[in-house]
Amino acid sequence: MISDRLDRLVEEMVDRGVQFEDAVREFEKRFIARMLGRCDGSLTKTAGALGMHRNTLTRKMGEYKIKRR
Repeated sequence: MISDRLDRLVEEMVDRGVQFEDAVREFEKRFIARMLGRCDGSLTKTAGALGMHRNTLTRKMGEYKIKRR
């Protein structure tokens, strides 16, 4: 179950001293990159799937240095 996997990951991160902000940033970066791949690089489709505005997606991609394919 996803909840159990997430609990284990959070526990490991806490044990290793990962800061909250770093964890959130890494999760968001990977989630956006994965969804962008699934949407074949379409910013409009990716933003819709993520439930955010296209401009927000573009800003976050710049912040995290995520490239379109």
